[in-house]
Amino acid sequence: MIPMKKIAVFLIAIATITSCGNGTDKTGSESLKEAKGGKKYGGVLKVNQNEYIKSLYPLNIIDVYSYRVSTQVYEGLFKFNPQDLMPTEALAESYTLDETKTIYTIKLRKGVRFHDADCFEGGKGREVTAEDIKFCFTQVCIQNKNNQGFTIFQGLLKGADEYYAASANGNKPSKEIEGIKVVDSHTIQLELVKPYTLFTSNLARPFAFIYPKEALAKYGEDMRIKAVGTGPFYLAKVDEGSTILLKRNANYYRQDDKGNQLPLLEGIKISFIKEKKTELLEFEKGGLDMVVRLPSEDIIEIFNRAKQDSTNKKFELERSPEMTTQYLNFMTQKGLFKNKDLRKAFSFAINRQEILDAVLNGEGEAAGDHGITPPVFNKYDIARIKGYEYNVDSALYYLKKAGFEGGKGLPTIQLHISPEGERHINVAQAVIRQLKENLNIEVSINQQPVAQLIDRGLTGDFEFMRMAYYADYPSPENFLWLFWGKNVPESEKDKSYPNMPRFKNVRYDEYYEKGLQASTVDEAYEYFSKAEQVLMDEAAVLVLWYDEVYRIIKPNVKDCPNNPMQYWDFSKTYFSK
Repeated sequence: MIPMKKIAVFLIAIATITSCGNGTDKTGSESLKEAKGGKKYGGVLKVNQNEYIKSLYPLNIIDVYSYRVSTQVYEGLFKFNPQDLMPTEALAESYTLDETKTIYTIKLRKGVRFHDADCFEGGKGREVTAEDIKFCFTQVCIQNKNNQGFTIFQGLLKGADEYYAASANGNKPSKEIEGIKVVDSHTIQLELVKPYTLFTSNLARPFAFIYPKEALAKYGEDMRIKAVGTGPFYLAKVDEGSTILLKRNANYYRQDDKGNQLPLLEGIKISFIKEKKTELLEFEKGGLDMVVRLPSEDIIEIFNRAKQDSTNKKFELERSPEMTTQYLNFMTQKGLFKNKDLRKAFSFAINRQEILDAVLNGEGEAAGDHGITPPVFNKYDIARIKGYEYNVDSALYYLKKAGFEGGKGLPTIQLHISPEGERHINVAQAVIRQLKENLNIEVSINQQPVAQLIDRGLTGDFEFMRMAYYADYPSPENFLWLFWGKNVPESEKDKSYPNMPRFKNVRYDEYYEKGLQASTVDEAYEYFSKAEQVLMDEAAVLVLWYDEVYRIIKPNVKDCPNNPMQYWDFSKTYFSK
């Protein structure tokens, strides 16, 4: 195994950063009210993301920025526990599994209501019933340009594949989905074609979030910014590209272990400052309560300042590995990178450790010398996967084998990126420099917002593209799912999600599918390792590094757990005095 750094939490002080500034939204003690167990009600949590959301419509949530916002607004039958990332009941009160381990009978909580919204008569949200679950899960199985979520039921839910095929070109299937049965108003039954131990994790993912049919009927494609769910906060205001304001759902059904009605916060203000230095300055002024990921060029300085004053604790710094891999996508089905030898030449030509040390100042768990899966999963040993360590001789050999000796005959190649502050620009410039120095290849940068980058990836409009994958459930399977050949459409004109490189390999699919069907975790991991080795042998992607995250947070922000998925759940978060 690659040795993982232990999660370390450091309480540090920096002279230039204030402790609890009062920005434009009150979070000080004057706005807080007593709750049970020494907790407090009130305050607006101020957080930032470096890219704007793509969509809050559950079936089109495929970027981490939209995911983090949507988890405050929506819930599914299950949700992830932010402490250990295990799926736990949400809208589901309980469930049973039959002897065949294929029939889930799920009891819904009674009295759970959708947020008040103008899509309802009188503007009042109604109670959630089993019919809502059936409606939302049926939408998952309908072919639509805004539906990227079918993969959670594909090959699993009985009758889902047939229904999906019958819904092509806007057709309405003549039969309902066999595996979805409404037993009564608060009981839904889901039947699988085979056992699948991660099914409750699938039901916790955003594609399985529950929303009212009235919202889809009234808002249609505007559900991108008009979210109506059952979560602890409701969508109060959206300033496109600037801020999103979430407010407390007074009708939320949960209480904490002290008997306090959740959520405790009055609201959440999410800004979208792109530059990391500006974001850090806003934190200094008190305009933010938390910053996820520090400017790479400032990390060393921050630690040096911390050593100078370790007693005056102005904020908490948390450092932990992430379930995130940073990589470069090749378009494998057409164009230059249909040539496997060219992909291998690029893969050998990149000095990943230099990028990690010199460009990122060590802000990464490890260089990406192995596979696509990060080294954070117990018992899944990525050291078994042979990837591409820096080797210029091997890079030149494969460049010649590809037919481009000395870089001759290659046009200038565009590398498409989203900047996310300056971090990815700096990495892209390092990649370009190394490719020029080692292979005499010219590469240019094309910057675009993450939403446009994703659209480019879905439609296959790229040859070389920066991408990162943040796990949306905690399993190595989630990373290998990205390259399953059955997710590639037959037509080049159709969107390919999640398999943006449109990688297709019979051996890969065979090993991956055997892993899905395995009866034990050890057996599954053995097949997944074999599949991952095929992926690397084919050089389908260029893995750069496995990520880690530095998070700074004000010490008066409580019950705001950090986790390797950066899964945000602020339902129990509160401010101390």
